[in-house]
Amino acid sequence: MLSPVTDTDGAPFWEYAARGELRVQACGDCGEPRFPPRPCCPHCQSFASEWRPVSGRGRVWSYVVPHPPLLPGYAEQAPYNVVVVELEEAPRIRLVGNVVARAGAPLDSVDPARLRIGARVQAVFADGLPQWVLA
Repeated sequence: MLSPVTDTDGAPFWEYAARGELRVQACGDCGEPRFPPRPCCPHCQSFASEWRPVSGRGRVWSYVVPHPPLLPGYAEQAPYNVVVVELEEAPRIRLVGNVVARAGAPLDSVDPARLRIGARVQAVFADGLPQWVLA
């Protein structure tokens, strides 16, 4: 499996995820949430920021089933899904991940035929990585 590459701006996201918390960066001045994390607010250009907890509820905004898997380490798990999830309380925030049957389940644990645009999902965590389950 791939491990996340962290940088100074994104490190808190992964630290919270390792504790089973989904948080997004927000501007400390105008309050606008932003993802991916970055040093400057794209709305007001402030450098102030904070990390806000979110519910982890969202909906599938888009998805794909890679054919063939592009990375050799994933070939044995095919077919699997890759989803873009729009967060319920911050619709402009979209996170990439996989829909699985339960936290820590293999990437192929949900039949891709069960996925639909707009399907409700909930974040779960396994080994510090956010995943999604159908709600």
